[in-house]
Amino acid sequence: MDKGTIMLGLMALLAAMMIAAAVSDLRSRTISNGLNAAMALLAIPFWFASGLAPWPDAALQFGAALAVFLAFVGLFAVGGIGGGDVKMIGAVMLWVPLTLFLPTLTVMALAGGILSAAMLIHVRIRPSDKPVEVPYGVAIAVAGLWVLHQHYLNHFQAIGST
Repeated sequence: MDKGTIMLGLMALLAAMMIAAAVSDLRSRTISNGLNAAMALLAIPFWFASGLAPWPDAALQFGAALAVFLAFVGLFAVGGIGGGDVKMIGAVMLWVPLTLFLPTLTVMALAGGILSAAMLIHVRIRPSDKPVEVPYGVAIAVAGLWVLHQHYLNHFQAIGST
């Protein structure tokens, strides 16, 4: 099996896991630790299949993902985001090329804002005594799927760029 086939298989697996995490977060407001761990661990064979050198490329990838994870740990500490969401962000960012870190976080923030607005509208329509919990795993999955498409599957990205 060639590296391209392995990469596509791993990306399909990541997409399926992100969708499963989003559905789980929608239904129960939880994301499995096992699912987050699988997303994180499968990034390692993906790095090798995509040609990342262990040093410095994979180390930089890990360090950048760790920095994003730690920033979201800070949000978790003040009650701004759930623990499963923080772990999912860290796992997904292991797959994101360094050049797409900021665009990915922007897509995630926009999707999270839209999701939050939808949750507020839902609470207005159907009032509840329970506090509003935004299933941010959905926004993370949207951003992760965007990255898979944008960087790895969009063969037309060179059109118009000269």
